[in-house]
Amino acid sequence: MAERASDRVVRLLGMIAYLDRHEDASVDQLAEQFGVTPRQVMADVDTLWVTGTPGYLPYDLIDFDSLALDRGVVRLTESRNMTRPLRLSAREGVALVAALRALDAGLAGALDDERAAVVRSALHKLTAAVGDAAGTVDVTLTLAAQPAVAAALAQALRDGRRLHLRYVNAADVASERDVDPVRLVTDADRSYLLAWCHAVEGERLFRVDRILAARVLDEPAERHEVTGGEFLPGPEGDLVTLRLRSRARWIAETSPVEDVRNLDDGSFEVDLRVVSHAWLRHLVLQAADDVLAIHPQGVADEVAATARATLAAYGPLAVDPRDA
Repeated sequence: MAERASDRVVRLLGMIAYLDRHEDASVDQLAEQFGVTPRQVMADVDTLWVTGTPGYLPYDLIDFDSLALDRGVVRLTESRNMTRPLRLSAREGVALVAALRALDAGLAGALDDERAAVVRSALHKLTAAVGDAAGTVDVTLTLAAQPAVAAALAQALRDGRRLHLRYVNAADVASERDVDPVRLVTDADRSYLLAWCHAVEGERLFRVDRILAARVLDEPAERHEVTGGEFLPGPEGDLVTLRLRSRARWIAETSPVEDVRNLDDGSFEVDLRVVSHAWLRHLVLQAADDVLAIHPQGVADEVAATARATLAAYGPLAVDPRDA
């Protein structure tokens, strides 16, 4: 999958902090520490080398020892104050208090005792540091799920128990399955249950608002190796290629993309392994103005038919007044 820009930024910041504590780390050591290839480490160093503070002249940039790098050793010589202790403004402190209170109130039941204690300890310390301003914060975090479903998810995650789910997918097809829950995963818009699904013998992400019913079973959940919370379709999915304008780059960062190819005219191509054609149609219609080509032709025909049916459903409202 194409790397999200936000994920790379987090790794770049983490790399600076790591190099500040580990002088003369090798390229291979950094690759192992951050779960990337040595080639990616070198690309990250190249990016950091031209990153800095306004002015962006050589003495304003993060710097490395080039002679050490020639020997495969990454030595940080100028961090541009990236390693100094973080100081929070009152506004930033209040935002963190709000986030921790919401987490404690909404998801504490899904955390084990150790993690719940960490959340509450951090909340207590931040509340004391922020002072009176923390008293103005009143935030509630809720899962977009039925109360009974949310309670079952929390209990199963806390007690390590298997779940029986009734779930409806993006194609509006309902199914029932037993899963071993791993953790809750959230992004800017949705909450998901990352779990090992026994129906397909693999990990799956279940959108919480699509779980129609959840029942905690007597069987303990088994431990499984998982990739970390991103849906990665298997080789059984159909390979689809989209050619897109540059402003649709968000597709490469938010979808399970197998390959990205930049083209000379500024557009780019992405290869996706598609399990649900309903999901693909929805994705393409979101970016309709920026889609230049779709391959294979059968998939392009499906998307075009869906677009025409959608416009037809609007009736007279779909007619451009200039064409009337």
